[in-house]
Amino acid sequence: MDIFSLVEHPDWKERAARWFHEKWGIPLAAYLESMEECLRHKSAVPQWYLAVEEGRIIGGMGVIENDFHPRRDLTPNVCAVYTEEDCRCRGVAGALLRYVCGDMSARGVDTLYLLTDHTSFYERYGWELFCMVQGDGETELSRMYVHRMK
Repeated sequence: MDIFSLVEHPDWKERAARWFHEKWGIPLAAYLESMEECLRHKSAVPQWYLAVEEGRIIGGMGVIENDFHPRRDLTPNVCAVYTEEDCRCRGVAGALLRYVCGDMSARGVDTLYLLTDHTSFYERYGWELFCMVQGDGETELSRMYVHRMK
């Protein structure tokens, strides 16, 4: 498995945008726009990351300003975390999380947030429950995690 940022391999942009769109149902144009902004290198956020095995995307995630929630002060957010079902329980998401945290730290970002319904998964990788947040359009509260790199 190879893990890399889209900035390192911009030729993956269209393929990555389609992959994330298929997983999350967010419009393809939104992913393409965010990835194009990432490739302009104007700021640390947004960023996009892939785990690839034998030419196949097996996992990915991004870092954006806000992952569809009203807490604009909790930024930037890890988003679109996904590992292909047949590749789960192999450490793909954990390796991606470590890579993303290292890369964002190198870019001067020392705190990341993540909104999820998962319990106990992110704690394994140094994330801490921060608060409960209601996602845009959601009726239930979700868990907001924080990861401080310093």
